[in-house]
Amino acid sequence: MMAADGYYTYTGREAVPRHITRVRIDESLTVIPANAFRGHRRNKVVDCHDRVKTVEEYAFANCPSLRKVRLRGVEEVKKCAFNRCRALEDVACDKLERIGYGAFDGCESLGSINLPSARIVELYAFNHCKALMNVKFGKELKIIGYRAFDGCTSLERITLPLKDGMITENNTFQGCKKLKHVDLVEGVGVRDTIAALLLEQWKNDMDRKMLSINQILSNTPAGNDFDVGEKARALRSCLHTCLKWGVMKKAEEEEGGDDERWY
Repeated sequence: MMAADGYYTYTGREAVPRHITRVRIDESLTVIPANAFRGHRRNKVVDCHDRVKTVEEYAFANCPSLRKVRLRGVEEVKKCAFNRCRALEDVACDKLERIGYGAFDGCESLGSINLPSARIVELYAFNHCKALMNVKFGKELKIIGYRAFDGCTSLERITLPLKDGMITENNTFQGCKKLKHVDLVEGVGVRDTIAALLLEQWKNDMDRKMLSINQILSNTPAGNDFDVGEKARALRSCLHTCLKWGVMKKAEEEEGGDDERWY
């Protein structure tokens, strides 16, 4: 059904006409079905209301004109849901918790993405997103899977919480030759616990530690099709070192220990 503003309202009970360029998901739907828009060549915009919770497998795969999606309440995007949407450049997904296998694989125009609620990023999730420069995760992140950012050759910056065990695979950032800057999520982790204890010097020390880490990261080999590279190892090691140092300093303060420098 076509609305006055030019949006086609998708109810899930019909095939989407091929001439449609803008889609609004009907209020009755909480799930966008598998293959619902797969291969639709003209659609440019998708607008979901905040009660849509899941985008099923291949729902928008191979939609070459799709540029903008609003996933206001979506909590899970399943396998290859936006696979090879080569024009996709604007994704709003503040509630997204789980990103499935290859969900955004081959989205070559996606320049940045903010994922404040993400918990699980499955394998190949952002594989070969060649324009992707900046990724921001929030404090809920638990794991980034196998080759999740493989071939993201423009990726320069990533924001992560200060946790152990998130990056388990050495090829997570394979081919990310420009990755040189990691930021820590504000409001989470030992760094902010230290700040809360009014230990401004230790907070400054942590900032200097991060500067050193970013210098190391910028000079770490990214690998290629035949080499996993060292970016994932470097990130994993740096986060572990920062976490260990922060815990030690917090314990020293609580026990009345010396303000010993780590550098």
